[in-house]
Amino acid sequence: MIIVTGGAGFIGSCLHASLKARGLRTVVVDRLRDTGKWRNLAGHAPDLLIAPEQLDAFLETEPQVTAVFHMGAVSATTARDGDLVWASNVALSAKLWHWCGERGVRFIYASSAATYGAADRPELFDDSPERLPFLRPLNLYGWSKHVFDQQVMGHVGACAVTPPQWVGLKFFNVYGPNEYHKGGMISVVKVKYDEVAAGRPARLFRSDRNDIADGAQMRDFIWVGDVVEVLLWLYDTPLVSGIFNCGTGVARSYLDLAHAVCDAAGKPRRVEFVDMPEALRGQYQSYTQADMRRLREAGFGRSFTSLEDGIGFYVRDHLATSSLYL
Repeated sequence: MIIVTGGAGFIGSCLHASLKARGLRTVVVDRLRDTGKWRNLAGHAPDLLIAPEQLDAFLETEPQVTAVFHMGAVSATTARDGDLVWASNVALSAKLWHWCGERGVRFIYASSAATYGAADRPELFDDSPERLPFLRPLNLYGWSKHVFDQQVMGHVGACAVTPPQWVGLKFFNVYGPNEYHKGGMISVVKVKYDEVAAGRPARLFRSDRNDIADGAQMRDFIWVGDVVEVLLWLYDTPLVSGIFNCGTGVARSYLDLAHAVCDAAGKPRRVEFVDMPEALRGQYQSYTQADMRRLREAGFGRSFTSLEDGIGFYVRDHLATSSLYL
């Protein structure tokens, strides 16, 4: 049996679909609420669905679990409730880490590229353990992920009990189906598609830096199918442990993204620039590019989907059809 926390969410439900396709028994830890998240699981129902507040009681039953994919978190980069973020992103992660370590259960969890803060050059996105103390996240969410990464490396360095396999993945900008419940944190690809499909120009933030032109802000955008491939490869490769980047290794501009969305939707390339919200100024990552060397050296050999191909898949196979969900 495999536990997937956040299994009704974006990445979690896409992973869950692949686990069920393999015929594996699953427990999803999540809340469905009334946002339509149930549709993320409609095609691949878990064997058991439990709310986060029921997790402690479930774990006390000593379930026969072989792996935990901990994808659940408060993931909004604009989050302000420090107590809630700590409880969800640090305390719960630590509890699962210790439970897995004591019972010999493999543990794979979601970290984030937000831990890199204001890094703006390729060499600063180095996921080597020795670089960890020098990272300076820009927001509460990134800080919480960084705190747990540091706790993990502290346990490893102290030769404490650890899960037999432990992996933290620093997800970069993921896009794809099953993200529709995310509100303001939905991917830029979906937002731009809605704009151009309605006949409006794609709207992009003006740059808040004098040295970066409007639309030239760059991110490492990764198709969710590639993220799932990494997660499944780790599940199939139990001797690999560590904290790794999970991006394509290629930074692309927001203007590239807007043009790719217009092309995939069969619309003219029309772009309009708007002021960046005040809440994002000074906390906005204008550049990200995953250094993927360590994951490659660990043995992951699959190529990543290009931005144009990934957006094409998303638009043609999902957004422009009735097949929105995996």
